[in-house]
Amino acid sequence: MSLHLVIGNKNYSSWSFRPWFAMKVAGIAFDETVISLDADDFKLRLTALGGSGRVPVLIDGDTRIWESLAILEYVAERFPAAGLWPQDAGVRARARTVSSEMHAGFTALRRQLPMNVVRPVKFRALDAAATKDAARVDAIWSECRANHHSQGPFLFGRFGAADAMFAPVVWRFHTYAVEVSAAARAYMQALMALPAWREWQDAARGEPWVLPEDEVDWPRVLRD
Repeated sequence: MSLHLVIGNKNYSSWSFRPWFAMKVAGIAFDETVISLDADDFKLRLTALGGSGRVPVLIDGDTRIWESLAILEYVAERFPAAGLWPQDAGVRARARTVSSEMHAGFTALRRQLPMNVVRPVKFRALDAAATKDAARVDAIWSECRANHHSQGPFLFGRFGAADAMFAPVVWRFHTYAVEVSAAARAYMQALMALPAWREWQDAARGEPWVLPEDEVDWPRVLRD
């Protein structure tokens, strides 16, 4: 039985993007269902699957996993050959640590820069709290790249779960023209060059939904 991932709008749902992106890049086959975050029956349909009533949800037979990081952990165990976590125990601990920091933090950055894949690149000024968040993300990326650049272009060399956790921030930094260091910019370019990135972007462009709360230019709706 194949995996089935239930996700929200590809234009807006950063949490949905994380496991989708990880499995696509890792070559793990799955079916998907997209439910718009503003659908009248959204809560009803998600609650019927169990868990928090939110996206994403991964279905594997009778098993239901919600929360992006939990899905990544499950997929990493189910498909160990995908190498979603580094083999070295110390490096793996570091990858899990920064992934958990991403999962739990950066509230100001999330609030000021909602994920909006099809918005044209256009600068948006950040307040002090979001600027601090952005600097911390840049520091994480730069440190990881400095330590693992010889193994590949991603945070810990080869692509893994930590990259999937930070991928929506790459969208945000790109969309809102956030200034980053040279190391962070190179990392962003490596992620954005992956075929799965373009696949998600193309699908987002084909979506009909508009969520005003995630359109920072509202009532204008800017589209690339």
